[in-house]
Amino acid sequence: MKSPGISEPSNPSRVSRSSLRSQLHEKYRQLKVTNQQNTQPTPSNNHRLSKHSSAKYLLFILPSFGWLISRQLRLVEISQRTNQSNSWWLPLLVGGIFWWLPSPMGVNEQAWHLLAIFLATILGFITKPLPIGAVAIIALTVSVATNTLTIEQGLSGFSQKTAWLTVSSFLIARAIIKTGLGTRIAYLFMTIFGKNTLLLSYGLLITDIILSPVMPSGNARSGGVIFPIVKSLATAYHSEPHDGTERKIGAFLMTTAYQGTQITTALFLTAMVANPLMAQLAQEIAGVHIDWMTWALAALLPGSISLLTMPLVIYRFYPPLLKSTPEAPQMAQDKLKQMGKIRQSEWAMLGIFLVLLLFWGWGKQWGIESVTTSLIGIVLLLITRVLTWGDITQEKKAWDIFVWFSILLMMATFLSQFGFIDWVSEVIGSVVQNLWWQVAFACLSLVYFYSNYFFASKAARASAMYPAFLSVAVSLGTPPMYAALVLAFLINLSGCLTHYGTAVAPIYFGAGYVDAATWCRLGFNLSLAYLIIWTVIGGWWWKLLGLV
Repeated sequence: MKSPGISEPSNPSRVSRSSLRSQLHEKYRQLKVTNQQNTQPTPSNNHRLSKHSSAKYLLFILPSFGWLISRQLRLVEISQRTNQSNSWWLPLLVGGIFWWLPSPMGVNEQAWHLLAIFLATILGFITKPLPIGAVAIIALTVSVATNTLTIEQGLSGFSQKTAWLTVSSFLIARAIIKTGLGTRIAYLFMTIFGKNTLLLSYGLLITDIILSPVMPSGNARSGGVIFPIVKSLATAYHSEPHDGTERKIGAFLMTTAYQGTQITTALFLTAMVANPLMAQLAQEIAGVHIDWMTWALAALLPGSISLLTMPLVIYRFYPPLLKSTPEAPQMAQDKLKQMGKIRQSEWAMLGIFLVLLLFWGWGKQWGIESVTTSLIGIVLLLITRVLTWGDITQEKKAWDIFVWFSILLMMATFLSQFGFIDWVSEVIGSVVQNLWWQVAFACLSLVYFYSNYFFASKAARASAMYPAFLSVAVSLGTPPMYAALVLAFLINLSGCLTHYGTAVAPIYFGAGYVDAATWCRLGFNLSLAYLIIWTVIGGWWWKLLGLV
């Protein structure tokens, strides 16, 4: 007999989603550290949640809102002059507000304080009052000094396999640049595909594809290898921005080369610095394991279609004035002659490159993890003297990324263990629980993708938004692997939208060949194609592979 005033749920899907969120919540309750104290609902807590309910929405818009404010107030430009204190105020203000706000019901004080430090750190990455590594060290120190974390917890990020995979990949990238192998590969493909402008763009894309498994920095790969070649080609064909000839060939090649990097970063687990982070968060939050081969297979079909489609879209909406480039193959051959025969260091780098691909692809069958493969690669580079120990210690960018990436990964991990991520899932899931998961996930994906307009770093955005949106997507009933893959790939692809959304974008935009309005218009057109390719065709492909 039913109790008065209580009726049976009329929507079965709502019951299953509520049950799923409860299971997700229970899963993370078991992961919490031993010193965590659960917050018990009390009348005062209920009043507090009602009074501060707007805070739960601020959690998801503050990073984007902070970037928008910083751009409007020119904090990014101001922050480049480190002797000024203007760029400090936004991270300190936001961190201070969240620190002193009472934590909502369901979130304990420890998690809430860590969130305040985390948000301040993300905003510090954006406004850059100090180098990013220095901001991360400050965040670590504050976390430990305020007893938000123990010193063991604070330093745990430096032992994460994901962090070591990232720094190893950067060291391997240094070897490719040092030996000149990447440049030689680019010129080789120019001799094959350089007869017309469209084919020339595909030759540059193939170079990017080949380098992307072992170069996790689009800045190093595209800015260090591809961009100089594109610039020299534009100059050779007398296509310069200062004399009105940029549309001759330079603008088209600059655009396709940059946009190609946004796709190739999505192709491999080791192609972008934040990919290993998202793979680890996917395992912790959604319980799905994404290794190197799984990622590569998942990206194979949608990535191939995107790489084939992108130059055609740009060719249609922003065509070059010069369609034929018969001189390009000869130009590439002349450059190869200048480089001379393949040196011993290049042969060694090529052999190690193939070994890395072999072990990344099939090492799991032999019990060798991706990070172990990367370390094996470093050892081989040292033994063959392709890299010296001095090269490794002088790779400042790799060790800088290792420091801030490890600290960021540590904070994201403990936000999950302290129960904040499952609280986020409960809050947002309750708002959209009446929608079909397909509709709800589509809405989440659009917000998630186009929020890149307010960001200038894929890594910062991945750490700020990926765990929250993935948790919500799973709680809505979205297949966990599908949600994890789509959200990870969209982080990479969203770099297409703006001329400031990635580290390498200012290099290409700063060359002056493409104006901001054209850049953003082309990026938006491409984004529509990417969303269909990766969510619809990609979903079908992953189902065919048995991943979802």
